[in-house]
Amino acid sequence: MKFLSLKAKVEEVAAKCQGRVGLVVETSEGRLEIRHHEKFSSASLIKIPILIEGLRQYDHGLLHLQEYVPASPSSRVGGAGVIQTLSDDLQLKVVDLMALMIIVSDNTATNLLIDRLGKDKINQCIQALYLQSTELNRKMMDFVAIRNGRNNYTSPEDMITCLKVIDNQPQFLSGASSVKALTILENQQFKNKLSYLMDLDHIRVANKTGELPGVEHDCAIIKYGGKTIYAAVLIDQLSKQEDGHKTLAQIGKLVSQYIMTN
Repeated sequence: MKFLSLKAKVEEVAAKCQGRVGLVVETSEGRLEIRHHEKFSSASLIKIPILIEGLRQYDHGLLHLQEYVPASPSSRVGGAGVIQTLSDDLQLKVVDLMALMIIVSDNTATNLLIDRLGKDKINQCIQALYLQSTELNRKMMDFVAIRNGRNNYTSPEDMITCLKVIDNQPQFLSGASSVKALTILENQQFKNKLSYLMDLDHIRVANKTGELPGVEHDCAIIKYGGKTIYAAVLIDQLSKQEDGHKTLAQIGKLVSQYIMTN
């Protein structure tokens, strides 16, 4: 499949979706962009810049990955994750909180990292990365903040920047931290969106999903045969969540066909 064919087919799939689709698919032959600078509710995609800031602090000697953080019962929240079900006296290493935040999208792990890293520091990292539409304004599962108009935001373009940072392009993180972040994302447990119809026995995918009512997102680093594609697909205004899943899976299938045949 040639790039122009990929572009036409992805645009056709996006146009049929019963929601607002924003995306970037960046290949060595060119970029496909749809509403790429538009702002979306980030859902769990905000966890990617949190991961980057945690590893940046580690690189600068401000954070120890083996440091233990208490996960007291009062700090636990619902939604995705496993910490909420574990013993009351639990303590977890920072590096394990990072893994839980990404691999099972643990909301409690995310909130503990926001407290440990500092919300202002995370937003300073966002600014240092020149992310134009990304904001961390609340913790996970803070519905009072949402009702008061404080939400977290990002864009497809900003997510592509984050994916490239994790893949060490450019060198925002140390080589070791880049490898750590990439490894965490490659162990992602949620493979039901962009990678759902991919041949994962041959294609390497490092991704993070996000969802809220009416929202379905996925962004991924896709590697095959020495080639890399960065893809960020954000969808909102959905009346049916399955429409978002179907769109993401179809786009992912097209991207995988392109990278394996081009």
